[in-house]
Amino acid sequence: MPDAIRHVEHVMGTVFSFDIRTPRTPSITVALAQAVAWLHHVDRVFSPYRRDSQITRLAEGRIGAGECDPEVAGVLRRCADLEHITGGAFTGEPGGRLDPSGLVKGWAIERASTILHEAGAHDHCVNGGGDIQLRGEASPGKPWQIGLADPHDRARLIAVVRGRDLAIATSGTAERGPHILDPRTGRPATALASITLTGRHLTNVDALATAAFVMGDAARSWTETHPGVEALAVTAGRSMWWTPGFESIAVLPAARST
Repeated sequence: MPDAIRHVEHVMGTVFSFDIRTPRTPSITVALAQAVAWLHHVDRVFSPYRRDSQITRLAEGRIGAGECDPEVAGVLRRCADLEHITGGAFTGEPGGRLDPSGLVKGWAIERASTILHEAGAHDHCVNGGGDIQLRGEASPGKPWQIGLADPHDRARLIAVVRGRDLAIATSGTAERGPHILDPRTGRPATALASITLTGRHLTNVDALATAAFVMGDAARSWTETHPGVEALAVTAGRSMWWTPGFESIAVLPAARST
């Protein structure tokens, strides 16, 4: 689209892309800069890989919780809530060390999206390493369309999700191998190759996708009890399953859910 505003930013150890379909205005230009600055702020505060980040210094006891930005306490509370909701499949302390990264990226993306929306950019996509917050439409009358790659063959799509005001998050082994640990056992989760969750807010959807991956096939029944959240999974054995509501937002393969 000739009027689209696109921007790519390398931050938080991954690539963030902004695709704004609302015509450019001065306020949208400013909001895009603010959204990018927000991501760098989150990196400075929450990155577990930076010695100078607040979360690293807090984890090492070099500062107290009261010396951190107020948003740190809010993020840690949300992590605790999600740990309870998921029966321990999600944690803000993987391996026993404070690290809320499983929540932070989705939360940061959703906030960046809100900054844009409040400035009048009502049609946009913010994508951070494959975790996506969509607002509005791709073009008048047309929803956004997001392809989901087969974790066993990244050149092949297994589904295309279509939606407006939708969050999409995928957890899996395709990019980094079996790196997601089950907090309840300390061992890598291996039953699934990938699981994609959809919902309205990426803060929750991203964290829940990590928990669902840890749950394995049990995520199917667990997800069905959470209204507004849908799932599509590919098992380590290459079979697929999806929740009934996923069919309403995606073009799926002819094969039936197993």
